[in-house]
Amino acid sequence: MSSFKTPVELAKTACLAAKAKVSWSIPQMLVLGTMAGAYIAFGGWLMTVVTHDLAATMGVGFSRFLGGAVFSVGLMLVVIAGAELFTGNCMMPLSVMAGCTPMSGVFRNWFWVYFANLIGSVLVALIIYYSGLWKGPIGVHAFKIAAGKMNLPIGEAVFRAILCNWLVVLAVWMSMAATDIIGKVWAIFFPIMAFVASGFEHSIANMYFMTLGLLLKGDLSIVSGAGLSDEVLSNVSIGGYLHNLIPVTIGNMIGGILFVAVFYFLVFRSNLEDLG
Repeated sequence: MSSFKTPVELAKTACLAAKAKVSWSIPQMLVLGTMAGAYIAFGGWLMTVVTHDLAATMGVGFSRFLGGAVFSVGLMLVVIAGAELFTGNCMMPLSVMAGCTPMSGVFRNWFWVYFANLIGSVLVALIIYYSGLWKGPIGVHAFKIAAGKMNLPIGEAVFRAILCNWLVVLAVWMSMAATDIIGKVWAIFFPIMAFVASGFEHSIANMYFMTLGLLLKGDLSIVSGAGLSDEVLSNVSIGGYLHNLIPVTIGNMIGGILFVAVFYFLVFRSNLEDLG
C-alpha cells in the first residue's frame, strides 16, 4: 500500500477539500483566516530576524536560501495546525470545474478569507512593532524589505506573484499527498523555500511586511539607517501598499488557478467526473 497519495488521488482530495471550505460559516472563515495571516506573518518576521545581517558574512545567495527555509514555518502552521489561506485556496476552482462546488461558494470563501488574512497580518505587525524587537539593524532590514515591495513596478510584481503562487499552491497540493506530519513538513519546505529564495511575491506575506514598514517609517533612526532616496521613501505609504498588493494578488490568483487548478483538471478531468 502506497505511503502517499498519487496525483489523481490528490485531485480528488482537492475537490473534496474545496467542498468542505465553501461550507464554513463566516465566523469560522474569519477566525481561520486571521490565524493564517498571523502564521504567515510569523514566518515573515522570522525570515527578517535570521537574514538581517547574514548576507554580509555568508553571501546573498545563502542568506536568501536560509530566509526561505525559515519562512516555510508559516505555511507549515497553516496546513498542519489548520487555517484558511487565500493563496492556498486559489486551488479551489479545480472543484468548480469538476462540478463539485459552485463558483459563488469559492468567491465567498476568497472574500472572507482574504479579509481575515489581512487582519491577522496587520495584527502580528502591530504586536511586533509594540514589542520593540525591531529596534536596531533588524528594523532597518524590515523597513528596506517593505520599501522594496512598495517601489516594485506593477508588471514585475504580477509576474513574480504568478511564480510565487504556482509554488505555494503546489506546496499545499503536495502536502495533501503525505500521510504523516514529517511528510507534510518536507512537502511544504522545498516549494516555499524556493519561492522566497527566488524573490517571488506573496500577497499575504506582503500585507505583513508592508504594514510593519508603514509603522517603522515613523522612527527617524530606522529611516536614516535605511539610507533610501526621498523618491523611494515617498512610496512607503498607503498608496505604495496598494501599488504592490493589488497586482500581487492578481498574479497570485493567476499562478494558483491557471498553473495548478486548471492544468491538473485538464489532466484528470475524466477521473473527477464521478465527484460532481
